[in-house]
Amino acid sequence: MSTRPASPRLPWDEPAPVFQKVLETDAALLAGYAEAAEHHMGLLPPRPQRDGDQLLAAEHILALARTARRAFMALHADEVYGRLTDGRTRYLRLDALLAAAAEHFPGLVPDQAQMLAEAARIQAHKDGREVDQAIFCGALLRSATAGTHLIEAMLLPTARAIDLLEEFRNVGRIALSTVTVERDSGAAYVTFRNAHCLNTEDNQLIADLETAVDLVLLDDQVRVGILRGGEVDHHRYAGRRVFSAGINLKDLRNGDISFVDFLLGRELGYIHKMARGLLVSPAESAWADRCTSKPWVGAVESFAIGGGMQLLLVLDHVIAEAEAFFSLPAAEEGIVPGLANLRLTRAVGTRLARQIILRGRTIHAKDPEASQLCDEVVPVTDMEAAIGRAVRDLSAPAVAANRSILFLAEEPLDLYRTYLAEFATAQAHRAYSHDVLDKVERRWQRSQDRK
Repeated sequence: MSTRPASPRLPWDEPAPVFQKVLETDAALLAGYAEAAEHHMGLLPPRPQRDGDQLLAAEHILALARTARRAFMALHADEVYGRLTDGRTRYLRLDALLAAAAEHFPGLVPDQAQMLAEAARIQAHKDGREVDQAIFCGALLRSATAGTHLIEAMLLPTARAIDLLEEFRNVGRIALSTVTVERDSGAAYVTFRNAHCLNTEDNQLIADLETAVDLVLLDDQVRVGILRGGEVDHHRYAGRRVFSAGINLKDLRNGDISFVDFLLGRELGYIHKMARGLLVSPAESAWADRCTSKPWVGAVESFAIGGGMQLLLVLDHVIAEAEAFFSLPAAEEGIVPGLANLRLTRAVGTRLARQIILRGRTIHAKDPEASQLCDEVVPVTDMEAAIGRAVRDLSAPAVAANRSILFLAEEPLDLYRTYLAEFATAQAHRAYSHDVLDKVERRWQRSQDRK
C-alpha cells in the first residue's frame, strides 16, 4: 500500500481579506495583509538558500498576497489612479506612478527598498517583485479611463529629450550612450551603437532610443526618421552593421532587464511613439491636433532578431540587405515577443505568424514571404541609395497625416490598451518562469565556458 508524501507545512495560510468596496477601508485591509505576508517572507532565508519546502512556502505566500492585490485593483483601479494623478490632471510615467502608489497605498506595489534589494540579485535569485508591479499596471490598463490616461502619459516627451532639444535643433546631432541621432537634409538617422553586444536591447538602449525618437518627432526640421544598426565588435560581424539581436539575454540572466523601463516601458514608450505619434498637447481635442507623427524607415543589415523584428511592424518602409534575415525566437527564449502577437498576423497572415512565433521560423530576405516584412531587398552596397529614395518618397506633406490615419484604423487605441493589459502580466510571469531562468542560465554558462 503506497502512501502519499505529506504536504509541506505552510508558515502562513491566511485567506485574502474580504474587501468592502470602500477605498480607504480596503486599502487599510490590503496594507495589513501585505504586511503579514512580508513578515512571513522575512522568516525565510533568501531565495538561493531556501530548501524545497521553503521555496514552496515563499511561492505560496507571494501568491496569497498577489490574489489580494488583484482583488483590490479589480475594485479600485480607477479610484486609485485618480488619487495618484490628482483626478487625472497630472501625467505620471510608469516609474513615478509606481513610486506614488508605493507611498500612498502601502502593500499595493513593492516599495523602493524592496526593489533595490531585488535589483542586487540575478534573475533566478529574485522573488519576482516585478510581478506585483505588473498586476498593478495590468489592472490600470484594463480600465478605459485609467489605461488611456496612462498611455497618454507615456506618449509625452521625456524630460531628457526636452533638455536636449535646443542643442539638437542647433547642431543637428546628439550622441547618447548607445544611440546617435543625426539630422541630414530633412531626415534624422537614429543609429544603434550597442556595438559590444550586436546591438541587443538593454535598459540603457531603451532609454536612449526613446530620447532619440522624441528628438526626431519634436524637431520641425525633420520630416522622416530612419532606424539603422551601427557597426559591431563581434568577431563574426566585425566592421559590419547589425540592425538588432533583440533582448540582451545576459542582462536578463543577471537581473538587469527592468519590467518598468524595458519589458513594459519600451512598448508604451519609444515604439508606441513611433507608431502613434508623440503627444504634444494633452488637452482634449482631435488626436491629430494633439500628436505629432512622422514616417519611419528601417534599414536592416545582417539581421533583425526578436525586438529588432518587432520594430519592423511599426515602420512605414523597410529596406533589407540581400543577406539579412528576420526571426522572433520567442519559443526558444520563453518570453512574449512584445506586441508581435498583436501586429504580426496583420502583417503576414495567421499561418505564417504562428510559424514565426510558435515554432521560431526564420525568414530570409530572399524568401518570397519576406515581401510581407520588408518593402525592398537590396545589395548591401545599395543601402544608402535605397534609404535616400525612401526619404524622398516619404517626405511629402500628406504622408504623415495618412500614416497616422492608417495606424488608427489598423490598431485602435482600445485594442492596443487591452492587449497591453494582458501582455504586462503575462510577460512579467514569463520573465520569472523556471523554463526561462533555466534557458538563460544554460546560455550564460556556455558563454563562461568559452572564455
